[in-house]
Amino acid sequence: MKERTFFLNRSKLKTAIISTIIVYILTALVVPPQVLGARARKARGSLSSSSLRGMARIYMATADYAKAQPLDEQALSIDRQKNADNEELGFCLIDLAYLYNCQGQLDSALDMCTLGLKLQEKTYYQKHPYLAYTLRTLCDIYRGLGQYDKASAALDRAIDIMLDSHLPDDKAMTQFYIDRGILLAAQGKYDQAESFYTQAEELIRQVYKDDHLYYGNLMLKQAQLYFSKGQYSRADNLAGKALEIQQRVYGKQHSLLAPTWLVLANIARAQGRYTQAETLLKSALDSVEQKQGQAHPVAAEALSALGMIYMVDGKYTEAEHACTRAVEVLEASVGPDSDQTAMALNNLAILYIQQGKLRQAKPLCDRALATLQNIFEKNHPNIIQVRKTITQLQYRAIQVNL
Repeated sequence: MKERTFFLNRSKLKTAIISTIIVYILTALVVPPQVLGARARKARGSLSSSSLRGMARIYMATADYAKAQPLDEQALSIDRQKNADNEELGFCLIDLAYLYNCQGQLDSALDMCTLGLKLQEKTYYQKHPYLAYTLRTLCDIYRGLGQYDKASAALDRAIDIMLDSHLPDDKAMTQFYIDRGILLAAQGKYDQAESFYTQAEELIRQVYKDDHLYYGNLMLKQAQLYFSKGQYSRADNLAGKALEIQQRVYGKQHSLLAPTWLVLANIARAQGRYTQAETLLKSALDSVEQKQGQAHPVAAEALSALGMIYMVDGKYTEAEHACTRAVEVLEASVGPDSDQTAMALNNLAILYIQQGKLRQAKPLCDRALATLQNIFEKNHPNIIQVRKTITQLQYRAIQVNL
């Protein structure tokens, strides 16, 4: 789950939330249910930009992004029409950037975040903490697009800004250390990532209990790391604990649980527990598609993994449909040149090799390898994995020609 410290100060946020609640309570008391929707829309139209953003943030907290989007977009329209100052307009742009990022609309998110950052740079002094939090969002967008150099540069600048006004062991640094760990883990630098996660864990323990959501979310990141290192039992234990904590907060079937289900599914698949893995992947896929739609990157990740499960069961038609759909979604959301798209192409290539469709598999392997070589160092785990697929392809080709 993505997390964020919002920029609106407490008094403004409190005012926005109170205004929102008053409008909806009064509307509900005096308007018949059959016309509530129209009256609510009219009431919404009279709200200020900050009130609309306050409403949107409430929806975003529970991943109701479809409900949040028109509110944030209306807030931006209001501020643009009244020529709002750079601070207010910046808030609108950055909130939209966060929202679009959560929805997997990364190009739009990047545009909004870049514009918002420029306005903040005009508004605040050079090392204002607000800039650091915006740079965190920018880092996450670049990471999703597979642009790791730019993500690292944004995070470096964010941490430098924070350390100008905070000590390294200040609790405000916690999420920045987690972000660094996420970025390093994605680049295959697992030992360095683990060091940052440990540092973040020590800070979290000073403030929260072991059953706090914040700690549960860190457990999930650690579980992903240990899975990548092949430490499946340790990863399974941490992911299981994270799920228990998250379910107490969100409920049993919330879409925000999808990333945890995916980690648990990957662990189960690696250990040969295919039925359990399929159940977890379907839960993740259904929850995301119902809440975020079919074109979300998390849905694509679940589809690609499901394709691998179907392949093991010999369900090649279902597997090809799932893997092909995953590639299409990722190409449209995170882009054709991202590492996520490359790995989905690799999975589709594996499927074609299993079916003997070697001519169809080769261009997929070549494209996946070229993409990853442009992003990572030559010994990155994903590059090694694609090279193994190419070796398998070459071996099957030799067998065919014998």
